[in-house]
Amino acid sequence: MALDQVRIILVEPSGPMNVGSVARVMKNFGFNHLVLVNPQCDPLSPEALQMAVHAKDILQSSRTVATLPEALQGCTRAIATTARVRDWGTPMENPREVLPWLLQEPKHSAALIFGREDRGLSNEELNYAQRFVRIPTSFIYPSLNLATAVSLCCYELAVFDTENQEDTETEELIAAKNVLDNDPASLDVVETYYQELESLLLKIGYLYSHTSASRMEKFRQLYNRAQLQTKEVAMLRGILRQVEWAIGNLHNHEDS
Repeated sequence: MALDQVRIILVEPSGPMNVGSVARVMKNFGFNHLVLVNPQCDPLSPEALQMAVHAKDILQSSRTVATLPEALQGCTRAIATTARVRDWGTPMENPREVLPWLLQEPKHSAALIFGREDRGLSNEELNYAQRFVRIPTSFIYPSLNLATAVSLCCYELAVFDTENQEDTETEELIAAKNVLDNDPASLDVVETYYQELESLLLKIGYLYSHTSASRMEKFRQLYNRAQLQTKEVAMLRGILRQVEWAIGNLHNHEDS
């Protein structure tokens, strides 16, 4: 099932009962991979286990990592949830419309990212996602409980997955061919490219240290829209290496 490729990522969850409830919701809808980024509670505490009920195995098999990039390693698609409307080029999308995008590459891992209970995800953390979902709630009280937000998103994904299981064998053959011809780049590979690009642009004076973060956001948005393939990232990194070589060679000629 495509759902088995989706990681549910919780960034710095603080409530053990929330974590346990998320595990239960995941099991309800057929999700198995829970990743906790720097949790502020014990995911195996009595409170968490009590709320998980028959989903204790989800808690016991969960992974704990220090940073969001670690949680995303190996993923090719990531959607972040946010309740805040931000003034930037990437739109907030409806869960029903955007979440199925995570399942369109069933042979590759994908991630659905949820933020802290009290303040959600930071702008820096949102940069690691390619698309953004905002659950439509009342403007009078828009804040959702973490487990409720996870439940709504998991439900939408489960419904889509169930409705699209016909002709599975044909779809798998097509997907296998696409993997060979158009292998999507994993997010950690793309992140390495971003770091190398930022370093080079700082070196040549296109970026300045005090504004580089905001300028790099624009590059991230541009490349996220392109949905880069592995071979394309390799080509882009090759260009950076050639530019680095050309700069070094130019300096050597000037010194001589």
